[in-house]
Amino acid sequence: MTRWATLASALLVSAFAAAGAASGADGWITLFDGKNLDQWQGDGTATFKIEDGSVIAVDKKDPKAVAAYLVSKESFKDFEIRAEFWVSDDANSGIFVRNSDPKNISSKTGYEVNIFDTRPDPTYGTGAIVPFAKTLAVVKTGGKWNTYEIVVKGPKFTITLNGVKTVDGAENTDHAEGPIALQFGQGTVKFRKVEIKKL
Repeated sequence: MTRWATLASALLVSAFAAAGAASGADGWITLFDGKNLDQWQGDGTATFKIEDGSVIAVDKKDPKAVAAYLVSKESFKDFEIRAEFWVSDDANSGIFVRNSDPKNISSKTGYEVNIFDTRPDPTYGTGAIVPFAKTLAVVKTGGKWNTYEIVVKGPKFTITLNGVKTVDGAENTDHAEGPIALQFGQGTVKFRKVEIKKL
């Protein structure tokens, strides 16, 4: 390898390190590994803190805010997400994708992959995509660690929760691209690992 090639390679590695994202040989990029929030920005409604390898929201600054959000700095179009989360039985949370308005996260500006075991209408509770894809199976997530696998390619969405498929190829074209947002709403909500692979 020439001196210039070695220098270019070193600069590339340095750039990835500076960004705080680790990209594996299989194409997976680590957005959160329990150590830092370099790939995320808060929405201004809470302070986000890392405890025991997990991120939580503390000290909500706006008492009128229903929820606080961590929003990815990068925007994504077609992708697969693996995310590990822990919620209390009474939690209301979710993972929002393709948010067309990052400053106004909601199910109207993006897609909410719901985490809400006690939702009065369970058809759009945990495992569903609010408001267009009902869950195919009831999966309770309170009081334990869980893994979401979210695949979004073109208009198609497939969701797997703890190995159970809850959405299978549902289609919607309302939002084409945008950042990811982690919701900290009601109850205790923790995320400890978030990875993404562009498709």
